[in-house]
Amino acid sequence: MKISIAIPDSTLKNEPTQLDKSRKISEIARACAIFQIDTIYIYQQGGTKQDYSILVTILKYLDTPPFMRKKTFSQINELKYAGVLHPLQIPSHISNSDSKKIKAGDTRAGIVISQKGKRFVDIGVNQFIPYYGKQKVGRRIILQFKKGYPDLSIKEITKEEISEYWGFNVKDRTNLFDFLSSWSGNIIMTSRKGKKITKSTLEDFLNQTKPILVVFGSTDKGLYEILGNRIKSVQNSKIFNFFPNQATETIRIEEAIIGTLSILNAYSKYN
Repeated sequence: MKISIAIPDSTLKNEPTQLDKSRKISEIARACAIFQIDTIYIYQQGGTKQDYSILVTILKYLDTPPFMRKKTFSQINELKYAGVLHPLQIPSHISNSDSKKIKAGDTRAGIVISQKGKRFVDIGVNQFIPYYGKQKVGRRIILQFKKGYPDLSIKEITKEEISEYWGFNVKDRTNLFDFLSSWSGNIIMTSRKGKKITKSTLEDFLNQTKPILVVFGSTDKGLYEILGNRIKSVQNSKIFNFFPNQATETIRIEEAIIGTLSILNAYSKYN
């Protein structure tokens, strides 16, 4: 079962400095990695272009294996505080740089590079691997070793062929209602006005093979305010209150994400 989340572009609105914004994004990315989120969708809801750019850039930066980052990202203002970001430490971010330890069957993330007119794959080890595939220079790929050291031989594979968690995608969506209407799986909307969750309702909803989208509201508006009466017409959806006894006036989105996903993970048979 694949779980994705949808968050607003105004997620960083109440963070006073870029340092605070960067730290908040890092917490969101870590939560998504812990619970193997497939895609983070960012929908428009009153955020600024600058905050949107910071949010998208840092999320993509954190999902990128560390050895690829200098080849993928230039020195831009959005990454001014990259030093405070917590590493995801997921399988695609393997840090061992010794090619002698590569075995047949190992899977690695790589980036296509050009050296003296020939194409190679940089996988973060102390040698480049000759590449004869179709991807252009600068593209990220996933490869599996047919032979280990010293006769390194690779084949290109897709994310779907990997049993381990390989990171999240980051995509933008304009209108939340239109996005929800086009979603092909089940939808869980989070709201203080939603129903209190029970073990039976969650298990019935979760334990299917359909992908699930978990939707979070914005800083100033909950999903009832954002969607209005249209919230009732969203197909294959349920609205839950995951924090029925909250003592705080509000719950920050990074708290809502990790709390909600913890509960879903506990009740899912497909985790």
